Amino acid sequence: MARIGLVLGGGGITGASFQIGTLMALELACDWEAEEADVIVGTSGGAYVAALVRAGRLELDSLVRTHEDPSSVADRIRSHIFHADPRLEVGRWLREGLLPGLRRPGLSLLMGSPARFGSSGLVRWVQEQVGEHAHAWPAAPTVVTAYDLAARCRVAFGTVAAPEVSLADAVAASSAIPLVFHPHTIDGVSYVDGGVTSGTHLDLVLGSDSPLDLIIVIAPMAAERSRRGAWPHERLLDRVGRRSLSEEIELVASRWPDTDVLVLQPNPAVLAVMRPNPMSATAAVPTFVETMRAMKEELARPEIWEVLERHLVSTPARR
Repeated sequence: MARIGLVLGGGGITGASFQIGTLMALELACDWEAEEADVIVGTSGGAYVAALVRAGRLELDSLVRTHEDPSSVADRIRSHIFHADPRLEVGRWLREGLLPGLRRPGLSLLMGSPARFGSSGLVRWVQEQVGEHAHAWPAAPTVVTAYDLAARCRVAFGTVAAPEVSLADAVAASSAIPLVFHPHTIDGVSYVDGGVTSGTHLDLVLGSDSPLDLIIVIAPMAAERSRRGAWPHERLLDRVGRRSLSEEIELVASRWPDTDVLVLQPNPAVLAVMRPNPMSATAAVPTFVETMRAMKEELARPEIWEVLERHLVSTPARR
């Protein structure tokens, strides 16, 4: 039986919707459930989807509930996730972001910076969606990435080198986007979005006890083609995401030369509804719908279907 890795990249609310739609499309096409993955790595929005998968909650109801319309879904997401928190915490910003950032200018200047929302809403959102699973850690190999502000390094929750935390705390830490959310604090340590160092962290699958046969990477922030009228920050984020992903693929290939890596990214039609703001709750349902439509064609492409058929499809090919 094929050993499968699943890498769920960052991408905010719309990125999570893209991943949910993509995983459901894979299930319909291949009769394969994401919960069967031998290893899952999740970052930011992908960390939330990883929690859904490992809790067995990846279903339509995880996005749209009975009798809800898209507007109601958006209101529910906003009411859970976005909790205003006016704290400035200037001291932490100076100590863990601004001063180190002045020595090495870049994204680090934003680490720990004042934000509009607290991270408690992210915790409650996970608790609401996965129930009792939010308070423990999945039994199957699962990694959630975040960034330790004080140590200035990646933390891979779920590995032996990382602190033991609850799934809800790990997802909140991984999703605490600088400028949007305050850092998430666990046992006195402040964490921000794992996407600040990589949108995918594909290299973490190499911690598996044996090589994988197929790694499926769903990368909302590494699109190959831009949508018409894309804002400059969209092109920049996609370019950075593609570069990091390419380096990670090369690393995996050097260690596991026989492993297939399949990367699924949003096409321009999907990007048209999920951008320019990946944190738009209003765009959650439209992104899911457009993703299902796009993936019907994407998964049927000969070069993609050949890989899926080799590793995931146990019955005669169907498209």
